[in-house]
Amino acid sequence: MIRILTAGESHGPALVGILEGMPAGVKIAQRAIDKDLSRRQMGYGRGGRMQIERDRAQILSGVRFGEAIGSPIALLITNRDFAHWQDRMANSGPPTGPAVTRPRPGHADLAGALKYGRTDARDILERASARETAMRVALGALAKTLLATCGIQVLSHVTALGGVQADVGVLTPADLARIDRSPVRTADPQAEVAMIAAIDRAKEAGDTLGGMVEVVAFGVPVGLGSHAQYDRRLDAAVAGAMVSIPAIKGAEVGDAWWSADQVGSMVHDPIGFTPGEGFTRPTNRAGGIEGGMSNGQPIRVRIAMKPLSSLRRPLASTDLITHKPFDAQVERSDVVALPAAGVVAEAVLALVLASALTEKFGADTLTELKRAKRAYERRLPR
Repeated sequence: MIRILTAGESHGPALVGILEGMPAGVKIAQRAIDKDLSRRQMGYGRGGRMQIERDRAQILSGVRFGEAIGSPIALLITNRDFAHWQDRMANSGPPTGPAVTRPRPGHADLAGALKYGRTDARDILERASARETAMRVALGALAKTLLATCGIQVLSHVTALGGVQADVGVLTPADLARIDRSPVRTADPQAEVAMIAAIDRAKEAGDTLGGMVEVVAFGVPVGLGSHAQYDRRLDAAVAGAMVSIPAIKGAEVGDAWWSADQVGSMVHDPIGFTPGEGFTRPTNRAGGIEGGMSNGQPIRVRIAMKPLSSLRRPLASTDLITHKPFDAQVERSDVVALPAAGVVAEAVLALVLASALTEKFGADTLTELKRAKRAYERRLPR
């Protein structure tokens, strides 16, 4: 199965990532990785860091002449901003630079400092930073490449921001380019105008905004995941991956939150059969997953992102050392990061689906994986 590991701090020298389980024979394009890294840096309301970094992943291992060779793929993303932070982020010698002793509400600062016995919250906040997601986006681009060889595509779009709701119909993979052209990555042009206005108001007030993002995977075959054990359920893996994204506080598969207020006859998707096509459904309220397994429909997930915790007008806090009340430490931050969160959510969904795909069909070579997938699909009723 596909599995990943990342390392690095927000203002350290670099981010490092390893992806294990990529089948040999998958064509790996540098431009595909860098394109998604660039998409992650898009979005109205982003902060100064996006003007500093121009992320590009360097492939260190696991790829020769543009093709995966079956061994772990290692990537490196250099942090350009490290040049301005060396006095505070040196990995040897005595401590220099000011310590962060005023933990910020809503962040990992206080809990992490207490857990690891640190008196400088920078030891925590540097790793807890959403900067880490740049590497997950890079690794997710590799997963997207594998999925694409099997006809699976992933897109995301902002459905709500700062209280503004988007009115969006049924989307297809062809809509992704249009979504990316929106400054807030929404498919509703009227909502886009209102969202930008909400961001401007929050920026003027020194505040931040949250909202909702939907992620959809098209072309997912039936039967990924399993009902047999709790830790093999696909919806559990998807939900866990989504809430691992910084500032994401909830995830729903399909119409879960709406369904909670309905009766059963309004919620479930009827099943039909069309010769030559197979089993069909007129609706997709389940979000493409039933009983822990993909059911052949698009997998649809919505995530809720809280307003960002770093405020230009900080909340009250208490000093780690003196225990005296202070305003929390102010760190550079975005007003809103929903457009970027969608790109990160695409990456983590792609990684979960790539792992489930290789678990079911094998991961030694791309040829064997595609052969096993074709044989499986031939036995499904049409």
